[in-house]
Amino acid sequence: MMSRVRIPVAPAEGWLSLVLVTFMTVVAAWSIDDAGWVLGRDDWTNFLALVAIISVVVGFVGAKVGWARWPAHVVGAVFAALIVPVLVGEVLQPGASIGVQYRATAAQVVQAWYDLVVNGLLATRMTGHHLLILGLLVWATGQFAASAVFRHRRPLSAVVVIGALLIGNMSATVRPQLGFLILYSLAAMFLLIRLHSLDEQATWLRRRIGDPKAVGSIYLRGGTVFVVIAVLGSLALTAAARSAPLAGAWDEVKPWLLDVGAGIQKYLPNGIDSRGIGGIAFGPNAPIGNLWTTGSGMALTIRRPPNNTEPYYWRAVAYDRFDFIGWNWTETESAPVGAKDNILSRTADAIPPDDRTAVTFTVQPEAGYRSSYVVSPLAPVSIDRDSQLISLGKDGFFEALQIDGHGGYTITASVPAPGNTGLTGNLLAAAGTDYPKEILERYGQPTADGTVGPEALNVLREVQALAPAQDPYDIAMTMQAYLRSSRFTYNPDVRAIDCGNRSTAECFAWSKQGYCQHYATLMAVLLRELHVPARFVQGFLPGTIDPRTGIEKISNTSAHAWVEVWFPGYGWISFDPTGGNVAQLAPLPSGPPVASSRPSINPSFSAGPRDNDEGPSGRRSPGPAVAGTQGNGPLGLGGYIIVFVLLALSVGIIAFLAWRRGPRGPATPEGVYASVGRLAGRFGFGPRPTQTAYEYATALGEILPRVRPELHTVATAKVEVAYGRRALGDDRLRALREAQRRLRVGLLRLAFRRRGRHK
Repeated sequence: MMSRVRIPVAPAEGWLSLVLVTFMTVVAAWSIDDAGWVLGRDDWTNFLALVAIISVVVGFVGAKVGWARWPAHVVGAVFAALIVPVLVGEVLQPGASIGVQYRATAAQVVQAWYDLVVNGLLATRMTGHHLLILGLLVWATGQFAASAVFRHRRPLSAVVVIGALLIGNMSATVRPQLGFLILYSLAAMFLLIRLHSLDEQATWLRRRIGDPKAVGSIYLRGGTVFVVIAVLGSLALTAAARSAPLAGAWDEVKPWLLDVGAGIQKYLPNGIDSRGIGGIAFGPNAPIGNLWTTGSGMALTIRRPPNNTEPYYWRAVAYDRFDFIGWNWTETESAPVGAKDNILSRTADAIPPDDRTAVTFTVQPEAGYRSSYVVSPLAPVSIDRDSQLISLGKDGFFEALQIDGHGGYTITASVPAPGNTGLTGNLLAAAGTDYPKEILERYGQPTADGTVGPEALNVLREVQALAPAQDPYDIAMTMQAYLRSSRFTYNPDVRAIDCGNRSTAECFAWSKQGYCQHYATLMAVLLRELHVPARFVQGFLPGTIDPRTGIEKISNTSAHAWVEVWFPGYGWISFDPTGGNVAQLAPLPSGPPVASSRPSINPSFSAGPRDNDEGPSGRRSPGPAVAGTQGNGPLGLGGYIIVFVLLALSVGIIAFLAWRRGPRGPATPEGVYASVGRLAGRFGFGPRPTQTAYEYATALGEILPRVRPELHTVATAKVEVAYGRRALGDDRLRALREAQRRLRVGLLRLAFRRRGRHK
C-alpha cells in the first residue's frame, strides 16, 4: 500500500497565534468604536471589528502563500480599497446596493476635500471620510501585525503597533477603557510567550537535547504565571498610584502642542468624550462645532488697579467674515508695535477719548491659556513689550494683538467711563447711521446667499417689531434681550441636532439650541442684514476678583464669544446675547436724553504703515482655531496625535540606538556570525546550508561593498574559533564587537535590495 502524504494545514506558529493576533486587533478596534469619534455615534463604527478580522486574515494569507512582502501588502491594500468603503457605505446608505454604498463613501470624501482644502472652510458637515480613515487605520494595523508575526516571526513588532493604536486612542478619550487594555495585554503577552516557546522547542529539537514538547510546556506554564502576576500587579498599581512625575515636563511642552495641534484640528473626527490636553488657544479661525467644552484649568491671572472691580469682558480676537459654519480673518496685515506705542492711533478703530477712561492691567497667562494673543477690555491703547498688530487690510481694523511667547505683560485699555457722566444708552441711540464707507463694506453687508434662511429672517422680523425704536442701538438691545429669553435654550452639546444644509446661523434660529458661538453668530449676521456694522469676537467672561488684592482669576470655563457693534463717534461697543444666565454684560446707564445725533468722527482710512514698520507686512496664514469647539475639548485629538507621533519617534530613535549598539554581553565569533545571518535572513539574504562562512561573507560583500571588511572580520573569527580552535585576544574581540555594531546598521540596506538566494 502506498502511504499517504500528509499535507500540513496548520501554520508553523499554530492557529492559536492567529487567534491571538486577531483578538488583539479586534480589541483595538473595539476601543476606537467605544470612543465614538464620529459625532459621538459609536454605532457608526461597529464595522471596525469586522475590518480588524478581515485585515488579519488577509495579512496571514499573504504571508503563507509565499508572496514577497511588498506584493502581499499591495494586494492587501487593494482589498482594503474595495472592502472598507463598502462597509462605510453601509453606515451612510444602509441596505443599499454595493455600488451605491461605494459611491456614497466616495462622494463624501470628495466633498470633504473640497470643503477643507479647496474651499478652505473651517469645518465640513461630511462624516464618511472620518469613517473611512478609521477603517483604513484599523485595516493597516491588522495587516501589518499579521505580516510581522507570520512572515517575519517578529511578534514584538505586532504588539508594539497594535498597542500604540490602543494607547493613542485611550489617551484621547475620557471614557474608561482599562478593560480593553487588560484584554490586549493578556493576549499580547500570551502571544509573545507562545512564539518564544515555539522558538525554544525548535532550538532544542535542532540540538537534539531533551524533550522539546516538555521544554515548551515549561515555558508556557512559567509564562502564564508571569502574565497573571503582571496583570494583577498592574491593576493594583493603577488603583493605588497618585504621583505624576512627568507633570512638569508636560506643562513645558503643552504650549507648543496647543499651537501646532489645533492647526490640524479641523481634519480630525469629533469624539463624544475626547480628552483635551488643557488650555485655551484662540486664532485666525473660529469654527463652530457641535460641542463646547473648555476644561477647568486656570487661564489668566490679572492684577487690576486698586478699587477697580468693573466686570470687564476680556477680548482676544475679532473676526470679520462668516463663511457658513464659522468665522475667520480676511486680508489681514501685520505691523510691529513698540512698547508704549499707541496701538490704535493710526488705525480705523481709533476712537476719541471722550466718555472713556484709560485703565492699566498686568496680565499673567497661566498653563490654561497658551495663546500668543493679548487679552484686553475693548480697545487696547498700549503694551509694555514689542508686539504685532494684526488688522483687517490697509484700513487697519483691529483683529488681534500678538506677542512672542506666552509670558506676562502690562496693557493699558480705553474703557467706557462709569456712571451717567460717561457712555450712556441715549448717547448710542442718538449716534445715528453715518457709517464710513469702509466699515460698511467690511462689517455692514449681508452675508453670503444661503446664510440667512427663513427661520433667521423670522427672528429678525420679530426683533424689529419689538424694538421701541428703529435706531441701531435699540435694535441691538432688543435682539440681545430676545436671544437671551426663554425662546432659546443654552445647550453646549447640540450633536443630536441634524442641521442638514443649513448654515450655523440658520440652524440656531431653527433649532433654538446652542452655546455662545451660536448666539453671537446669529446676532452679528442679523445686524448685518440691516446694514449695521457688527463683528464676532472671542475672549473671556469676567473672572473672580479679590477686592483686597485686586487680583482677578479667570478659568478656562470663562472662554466665551460675543458681539461688537460699531457706532459713529464711539467705535465698537460690546453686546452679549448668550442666554442660560451665561452673559454677564450689564446694560449701559440710560443717561440724560439726547436730542440729536452726535456728529461722527472720520478716521483716516488711508493711513499708511507705522513709522517703525521697516518692511512689507505679509498676510498671515491660518493658525490655531479656538479651542473648545467641535467636541475636542481645549485642544482635543490634534494635540494627542502630535504627542503620539513625538512619543513614537522618540521610542523609535531610542530603540534604534539600543539596537545599533547590540547586545551588552561578551561578543563571541559564533554568536556574531549567527546574528549577522539572522539579520540578513530577515531581508531574504540568509546563508545557504552548503555555504561556508567565507563563501557567505564574500557573497554578501558583493551586495554590500561598504561592509565587506566587517563581514571578512566576522567570517575570519568564526573560522578560527570553530575550526581552528583558537582563542581570540581582547583586541580581536573588540574589533569583532565593532564589526558587529557596524553591520547591524549596514545590513539594513538589504531592505532596498532585491530579495533572493545567493549564488
